[in-house]
Amino acid sequence: MPQTTRNASILTSLKSTLKGYKKATSKATMLLLTIGMSSAAFAADYKVIHAGELLTVAGKSTLKAHSVVVKDGKISTVEKGFIQINDNELTAADTIEYVDLKQQFVMAGLMDMHVHLQGELGPNNDSESLRMSDADVAMRSAYFANKTLMAGFTTVRDLGAKPEQIYALRDAINKGWLAGPRIIASGGVSVTGGHGDVDGKSPDLLDMLTSKTICDGPFDCRRATRRAIKYGADVIKITSTGGVLSDTNTGTGQQMANDELKEVIDAAHALGRKVASHAHAAEGINAALRAGVDSIEHGSYANKESIKLFKKSGAYLVPTLLAGDTVVQMANSSGNFMSEAIKAKAIRVGNDMQNNFGNAYKAGVNIAFGTDSGVSKHGQNAKEAILMHQAGMSNQDILISATINAADLLGMSDDIGTLEPGKQADIIALNTSPVEQIDALLDVPFVMKSGVIHKR
Repeated sequence: MPQTTRNASILTSLKSTLKGYKKATSKATMLLLTIGMSSAAFAADYKVIHAGELLTVAGKSTLKAHSVVVKDGKISTVEKGFIQINDNELTAADTIEYVDLKQQFVMAGLMDMHVHLQGELGPNNDSESLRMSDADVAMRSAYFANKTLMAGFTTVRDLGAKPEQIYALRDAINKGWLAGPRIIASGGVSVTGGHGDVDGKSPDLLDMLTSKTICDGPFDCRRATRRAIKYGADVIKITSTGGVLSDTNTGTGQQMANDELKEVIDAAHALGRKVASHAHAAEGINAALRAGVDSIEHGSYANKESIKLFKKSGAYLVPTLLAGDTVVQMANSSGNFMSEAIKAKAIRVGNDMQNNFGNAYKAGVNIAFGTDSGVSKHGQNAKEAILMHQAGMSNQDILISATINAADLLGMSDDIGTLEPGKQADIIALNTSPVEQIDALLDVPFVMKSGVIHKR
């Protein structure tokens, strides 16, 4: 990519900056101010993206031949034509890079509201859990995070990981130590024996591996919630129903009691945290929605009451169709490694998810993009969009779900989700318009996050 660094006179900049001080400042003070100021104080990093086709806000019309001006990691302006910045606007320390995307489709970075960056489902999971150190897990998580960013996902919500490691990864990325998506990391709260508790291990290991945020009864679950937040959770993940990948035949019905759900959600909201609920069966979905949950993950068997509750509360459905598709393929493969309990649930639930999602979408439920990656392979997150399209969702609505709606679910609409002045410069480019062909999301040749180019 062509890169040009332009320098302007530092003297001109200083004169302009100090002009307003002249009347109120003595000549001696002016001299001290001038000597003390370094060019670094005025330095700005500019990137000017020349976009052939630009989607600033998903759901709106695209713009042809526009420029996105990025200053210090945020979007400064969006202007018609392929502009050049005037030298008179710069200081000697400013840098400018012109990014030629005149042949590409440019849009806001994608967001995945349900990932598990610490692993991937496979036949070696049991041995890995015993053999890998916490440091190994952290290193692998960084690898998976980078793969996710390279796929065009600039923000993710991790809903299930070893807390200390995922919080450290989140913080390292925020500090610029590692390349990865912006991570909103959860703390998990589950009931004893439910989905989210340890299963499929010997009794000694069950005792050793049980989390301190496993709880029983409303007051104990309040404690567990507060503890998760104390130790760094950005969001609380609960499991109101059983799960497909729990190695137990306890089913996928409601497991957290109504009073436990209410106590967790109230405690989290009181401390400024949203709550996401894993939920397959309708009774668990509805109980979580009545208790005030912010999102339902999977929502496999949402019924008419569920849809009414979704629309009344404004809660989001995060469909994770890719996880359902993945476990069905694994369960039916010749090299299947699943226990009989998991296999039966995988085939039943996985085959039902897409049709039920289509019904929820048609009914007008709020949808936020999410894959459950970690069940599927990291870096293939965009395959969720293909499955959503096959279920009847329009391309524009898919893009809205992965940008505007995801940002709203996170409570971050002022910072991310669209390419508008003042927002983080999370920008991707594609070779084909996803408005026309949703599978264009499978190939992302350019990725920028907060103004830093990570992929060309």
